[in-house]
Amino acid sequence: MATYVLVHGGGHGGWCYQKVARRLRAAGHEVYAPTLTGCGERANSLTADVDLVTHITDVVELLRYEDLRDVILVGHSYGGMVITGAADRANDRIAKLVYLDAANPKNGESLADVSGFLMDMARQMGQVVDGVELVLLPDPIMAGHYGITDPDQAAWLTERLTPHPWKCFEQKLNLTNEPALSAIPHFHIVCTSTLESRDQALMGTAEAEGRLWSIDTGHDLMLTEPQAVADALLEISDYRSPR
Repeated sequence: MATYVLVHGGGHGGWCYQKVARRLRAAGHEVYAPTLTGCGERANSLTADVDLVTHITDVVELLRYEDLRDVILVGHSYGGMVITGAADRANDRIAKLVYLDAANPKNGESLADVSGFLMDMARQMGQVVDGVELVLLPDPIMAGHYGITDPDQAAWLTERLTPHPWKCFEQKLNLTNEPALSAIPHFHIVCTSTLESRDQALMGTAEAEGRLWSIDTGHDLMLTEPQAVADALLEISDYRSPR
């Protein structure tokens, strides 16, 4: 039995993994899909202090309090920032890291550095509420940005999106144990449309070693292609590094 921890991206919550989690549990695995501070059903915990470190700490504390080990830690989109930081701080609890159409940051980078154009657009459409700069404001148009085309699914998504604090996206990642982090096997499940914009050397190595999956769908692939995502995660559970 494997243990998965599924970390959502900006503006989402643990709810976005319902379909994937259901499939993994049906296959006999343990699954956690936490909602990060200030997001989803935890929107009432949002303060001006919520940042990337807050969300990294959310995941690290989940691992500690649930005493989780040999975890397959998955991050979608902004969640790639979070899982990288969490694995740096709790590398002894992580067996594998999975980047689900996610940011692949280096030490000292923020999401605004990694995805500058998209983050600039997000900030231009944001607003300050009660002293907190918020972006990814819920709006029906957001479903299209996330690659959701089915009207019913788009409505379901829109009802659950929450604004996200900009501070999370501009704070730079501070890694303190890069050798241990690098020793954890990294896997990539990406949308076919984003492949060309990614680090080609990173993707090439991952592909050559069987650590890359490409799914032809929109950015919220855990919603649009939950079976394909679950299948890839199950394959990752069985993956053994080439000798």
